[in-house]
Amino acid sequence: CSHSRGKERLETPSANKLTDIGIRRIFSSEHDIFRESVRKFFQEEVVPYHAEWEKAGEVSRELWEKAGKVGLLGVNIAEHHGGIGGDLYSTAIIWEEQAYSNCSGPGFSLHSDIVMPYITKYGSEEQIKHFIPQMVSGKCIGAIAMTEPGAGSDLQGIKTNAKKDGSDWILNGSKVFISNGWLCDVVIVVAVTNREAHSLAHGISLFLVENGMKGFIKGKKLQKMGLKAQDTSELFFEDVRLPASALLGEENRGFYYLMQELPQERLLIAELGISGSEFMFEETRNYVKERNVFGKKVAHIQTVQHKLAELKTQICVTRAFVDSCLQLHEKKRLDSTTASMAKYWTSELQNRIAYDCVQLHGGWGYMWDYPVAKAYVDARAQPIYGGTNEIMKELIARKIVYDK
Repeated sequence: CSHSRGKERLETPSANKLTDIGIRRIFSSEHDIFRESVRKFFQEEVVPYHAEWEKAGEVSRELWEKAGKVGLLGVNIAEHHGGIGGDLYSTAIIWEEQAYSNCSGPGFSLHSDIVMPYITKYGSEEQIKHFIPQMVSGKCIGAIAMTEPGAGSDLQGIKTNAKKDGSDWILNGSKVFISNGWLCDVVIVVAVTNREAHSLAHGISLFLVENGMKGFIKGKKLQKMGLKAQDTSELFFEDVRLPASALLGEENRGFYYLMQELPQERLLIAELGISGSEFMFEETRNYVKERNVFGKKVAHIQTVQHKLAELKTQICVTRAFVDSCLQLHEKKRLDSTTASMAKYWTSELQNRIAYDCVQLHGGWGYMWDYPVAKAYVDARAQPIYGGTNEIMKELIARKIVYDK
């Protein structure tokens, strides 16, 4: 158990605010110092410009390089690979502080904690040396392209394919809903490489496709309900000639790699969900304590007090579970089922919290100028990406019903 200033650290239910620095036993005083710097970065470099980026449908490339300079990219990537060499809790602090800033635009977590681990775990020494230092500096932005117009949560339904031509590969297909897609300099593309495999899961490979390659075309930035500053786009591959060195890992092992990495992606979504809920709760608590109705503060109405009690209890119970998942993952013990539970539960909770917090704001909660309105629409994507929650339940149920 970590300690701060000689006293045992408070857990979330006992803290003054759910977003306080210096709470939760999984963190140390060193983590608190790091959190202060991350919070400062988001407040100074992101919050003032986010509305402008929402209109543009993308954040600035300058922001990525600023994040690289202060060490916010590749935090959990080992130093010998060119990363920062921090622990999982440090990278979780970045996830949390972005949620607390209510600024969903920067795709740092996807870049650092989904894309980069594929390269460091399955890439060649040459691929690691070529991409990781540039990605840590923010000069090379990463994306991953799984979803297609006709294949979302079912990865075995993908049509994008790569065929051998001598030692090269010829890539054809299209992807959609690709976060960081418009700005990306490198994208990991999931493609079928063996249609004859007895299961398509044994015929999928991953490729590193770089911006500027002939036949790699970025489609329009997609107009979304929320996450408006995230550059989500379509990607098209028309006879893209890839050298043998573009293959990531072994041929036809892509599905296995994806399954190995999905628990971290789902934990990330869970962390964003619970942290977003904590942010919305604090925004709403401040609002009802200041707003007057019928001659008294909204916070002094019993039904409002009971609702706040419900929301805080639900958030704190969920936070305990997510922190447990972080501890498991730090020890490499987080399994797919538990990660699916975390993703499903927190994203559903986040949407319930968003609904109630908007309601407690009344008419002002429906105004875009109020942070809770943006948090409400941003939350809606959480039960969809990373595998829909219906798929999460299917994965959880398999472990319950089928004996192995």
